[in-house]
Amino acid sequence: MNRLKEKFVKEVQPSMIEKFNYTSSMQTPKIEKIVLNMGVGDAVSNSKNLDEAVAELELIAGQKPVITRAKKSIAGFRLREGMAIGTKVTLRGERMYDFLDKLISVSLPRVRDFRGVSAKAFDGRGNYTLGIKEQLIFPEIDYDQVNRVRGLDIVIVTTANTDEEAREMLTQMGMPFAK
Repeated sequence: MNRLKEKFVKEVQPSMIEKFNYTSSMQTPKIEKIVLNMGVGDAVSNSKNLDEAVAELELIAGQKPVITRAKKSIAGFRLREGMAIGTKVTLRGERMYDFLDKLISVSLPRVRDFRGVSAKAFDGRGNYTLGIKEQLIFPEIDYDQVNRVRGLDIVIVTTANTDEEAREMLTQMGMPFAK
């Protein structure tokens, strides 16, 4: 069993039940999935950039990403409907906990002048979104093989009903929120 999942079951769940007066352990919020998304705007002019982004996202997530396509044509961006413009991957179960553990304990502390992640990035329904400016903070990415710095979005989808519950759960799991 994963270290973070074990912590969730043994420490976080009981303290959440106590704090929010849940009647059942099934009421406690859980992390449902984590979606990693990398938009590659320059894939319009050079499709090789998209392949590199897919390879990097596969290293980071540990599973094969899906290529996302444009829904509409936008002439100003030289974009046609159906063109490949990004890549995303959805993590669930063990891989999700492995990734979150790695993110909290290894990757985020590697960010330059890191003061914690924003506590305001909740969407009102208990989901948390985090933007990362460069993929180099992940230990799997080899600095010498990267020819361009790309950012990615990380969305943590929880079953929490309110932002307060989700923030409490993520804080107890070790997410370094800025004070």
